[in-house]
Amino acid sequence: MSLDRPVTPDPYPLLPSAASFTVVSDDVTDGASLKEDQVNAHGDTSPHLAWSGAPEGTKSFVVTCFDPDAPIVSGFWHWVAVDIPADVTELPTGAGASDDSLPGNAFHVRNDGGGLNFMGAAPPEGDQPHRYFFVVHAVGEETLGVDASASPAVVGFNLAFKTLGRAIIHGTWQW
Repeated sequence: MSLDRPVTPDPYPLLPSAASFTVVSDDVTDGASLKEDQVNAHGDTSPHLAWSGAPEGTKSFVVTCFDPDAPIVSGFWHWVAVDIPADVTELPTGAGASDDSLPGNAFHVRNDGGGLNFMGAAPPEGDQPHRYFFVVHAVGEETLGVDASASPAVVGFNLAFKTLGRAIIHGTWQW
C-alpha cells in the first residue's frame, strides 16, 4: 500500500476568522523539525510555549497540537489542554505530561492516541513530512463548557463559537 497523496491544506485559514496574536517557543522553531523529545518514540515531551498580545476580553486559553497530515480524513489530535486561566501566558516544557502539570483548573481532553496528555509526533515511517500545529486559542469565556470526556472534535466545535484569537507555531517530523 502506498501513502502517496496530496499535502493536506493548512486547516486554520478554513475556520471562522479570529484575531491573531503571538506564540513563541524555546523548543519549536516555526516550520522546522521538532526536537526528538517531542516525538512519541522518544519521550512525548510537550514543548515550551509562551504567548502575548491575546485579544481584549480573553478569559481563558485552550492549547492544541494537530497533525493534518495523518493519512486519515480527520487528521490526528496530539494535544488538547482546556480552560487554561487567562493570566497564564506560558507553559513550560513538559506541561502536557498530565492534568497535574497544567495550571489552575486546566485539564486534558483525550488525544487521538487515547491519552490525557501530550502525545508526540508519530507519523508512519516513510510517509511525507507531517506538520504539527501548536495553537493557543484565546477564549472569550472562563470555561469552554466541556469536560475531559469530550472529544477533540467537540472541543473544536466549541472553539468555533468562542475563540477570540489564535496564535500558531508549527513544527514538522518525518522518519
